Amino acid sequence: MRIAIINGPNLNLLGTREPNIYGTETFEAFLDRLKIKYPTIELLYFQSNIEGAIIDYLHYCHADQVDACVINAGAYTHTSIAIADALAAVRIPCIEVHISNVLAREAFRKTSFIASKCIGSIAGLGLMGYELALQYLIEQQHN
Repeated sequence: MRIAIINGPNLNLLGTREPNIYGTETFEAFLDRLKIKYPTIELLYFQSNIEGAIIDYLHYCHADQVDACVINAGAYTHTSIAIADALAAVRIPCIEVHISNVLAREAFRKTSFIASKCIGSIAGLGLMGYELALQYLIEQQHN
């Protein structure tokens, strides 16, 4: 099984960016732990601060036959109809993840343009949200 993890803007700064909200672990260190824990799953990782690059990567996932994806579109969650359209177009099972509880933050974060294009959403559980999304996608593959 091939699962892509896609992170949007500013998530390359995990570990140093607002540690009181996002924690102190880098995403790369977390990803290394996931790869050890799930050795039979091919985990692909992509991060970009650029909306179009995220869309291009979603198209790549479709063409390269990725089985599922986990996406944290960062602030693009609340602004990007284009990423939502790309998710709908590629029709890859996808779970939306947010490290912080976006519903407990600023009002603009309560709107997600991508949620309706995903099979589920996880927010507020820190980096563990990614792992929970992976567990769900793996379980669904075996059903």
